[in-house]
Amino acid sequence: MAKPTVLMLTPMLPAIVEKLNARFETHWLPGAADPEAVIADAAERVRAIGMFPTGKVDAALMRRLPNLEIVAVAGAGYEWVDMSEAKARSVMVTNAPDALTAEVADVAMALIVMTVRKLAAADAYLRAGRWEAEGPMKLSPGSLVGATLGILGLGRIGHAVAKRAEAFGLKIAYHGRRRQDGVAYAYHDSPEALAEACDILLVATPGGADTHHMIDARILEKLGRSGYLVNIGRGTAVDEAALVAALEAGTIAGAGLDVYEDEPRVHPGLVGLENAVLLPHLASGSVPTRTAMGQAMLDNLEAWFETGKPVSPVSEMG
Repeated sequence: MAKPTVLMLTPMLPAIVEKLNARFETHWLPGAADPEAVIADAAERVRAIGMFPTGKVDAALMRRLPNLEIVAVAGAGYEWVDMSEAKARSVMVTNAPDALTAEVADVAMALIVMTVRKLAAADAYLRAGRWEAEGPMKLSPGSLVGATLGILGLGRIGHAVAKRAEAFGLKIAYHGRRRQDGVAYAYHDSPEALAEACDILLVATPGGADTHHMIDARILEKLGRSGYLVNIGRGTAVDEAALVAALEAGTIAGAGLDVYEDEPRVHPGLVGLENAVLLPHLASGSVPTRTAMGQAMLDNLEAWFETGKPVSPVSEMG
């Protein structure tokens, strides 16, 4: 029996590449001299697409693949997949909702501490010889002691961050589309109300039109001069121009970001700001976690072709 044909849109770690190539007829766009030729050559045979959540599966690509059955995403987010077209064509879409939760939550807590306590700036201060030349660095204006963490988007990652934050002694509040049953954290019925009630606002929302620029100048004003913004959700949820203006004007005290509106390009106004901690989208960026994400994608592909039922279909699939 012929192996199912899979079109791979993004690189994978070697261990996952080896398994994919053994199980499927794989066609890789990364590194291809002529990606369009790769697609054209395999289009009639392609039954699946695999990718980390940096690939793009739009209607145009799906229409070029008449026998496409499944798009398997090696990550939690899947806003780069045209879900309307997928449903119209009865194409299954899967993701890996649990593989990266703990790792991202760990980095979120690290970013919170780095941002509030100005640890990146402190590291730079020491390395530049300023401690010896100028004496002790100025005290950080913020502290986690007695602070409230507001979580915008209390999903898997939001819950995992909340558990870690409780161990730090932080009080927890949240906003989402609805109040969650069995959750004791303080609920606020709007992003504005949450921003006004917390000291640190953590963005843990998915991407897409519903959350685009949810964090704008108005929300930043509510967060206030002693407030901090941390984003480990999606870069598109934050209006970066408004954030730069708020950081420059002292509208908020600081920001910690792992995601950006136009990756890998970062708003130039952010780069020179000492009150911004900037990470290059690495919250899930460890070999064990990226391997687990790739394995979850592989598990979905194998289950689909063996049983017709994937392990983790996205919620829109019913």
